Amino acid sequence: MAQAKEPKVPVALTQGKLMLRMLRLNSSWVSMILVLVLGTWLISPDVEAFLNQRREIAEMEQSIRQAEQAVEEMQAERDRWQDPVYIRAQARDRLYYVLPGEVSYLVMDSEGMDFSDTSGTVGAQLAQLRSADEISAEIAAADDNWVDSLLESFLRAALDQPEESE
Repeated sequence: MAQAKEPKVPVALTQGKLMLRMLRLNSSWVSMILVLVLGTWLISPDVEAFLNQRREIAEMEQSIRQAEQAVEEMQAERDRWQDPVYIRAQARDRLYYVLPGEVSYLVMDSEGMDFSDTSGTVGAQLAQLRSADEISAEIAAADDNWVDSLLESFLRAALDQPEESE
């Protein structure tokens, strides 16, 4: 009598066994993975150097663009200073120059101004704020003339005799 075949019952495979069955790793796959890993490891310093050089090139190009922009600004400034109208305007703004017949009004902060000056000129008030008079007074108040002091020191060193002690 022939034996009756029993139906096969599917057995659940674990996740690891299922992965191994799907991959079926053999020596060619292992060697391929090793070649890829080794190649990546060997090329990585060169790739890193390439990326660093590209970054440095980008930084240099940016600094060149900034330098060119600065040169253009300086050339524009130089061209402006060639114009007599610009020079006159700068003198009027910076040095408070006025043309003959003009009256200049300078508006300043009232808290920062010293109104005790009786001359009424802005220059006198500004000089007082800079303490220009105090510096001149200190220089004029010097007691000794340095030339006389130097000459006296030189003559004493040359002519004085040391005292003999007993």
